[in-house]
Amino acid sequence: MCLHDLPCPSADSPDREAAAVLVAHPEQGWSLLCNAVLLFEDTGELLPDGRVVDPHRPL
Repeated sequence: MCLHDLPCPSADSPDREAAAVLVAHPEQGWSLLCNAVLLFEDTGELLPDGRVVDPHRPL
């Protein structure tokens, strides 16, 4: 999916949040990353296969 010179990490990669932002909607609290991950303001994620990653903000 990534068309950059340096490819973004895949949605299954532990560093998936490092992917480039394709669409940002900060007023709604979410961004769509280049690897098709929806990243939410609270650090939760929705992966392309429908899995949910719970928020994981450091304390």
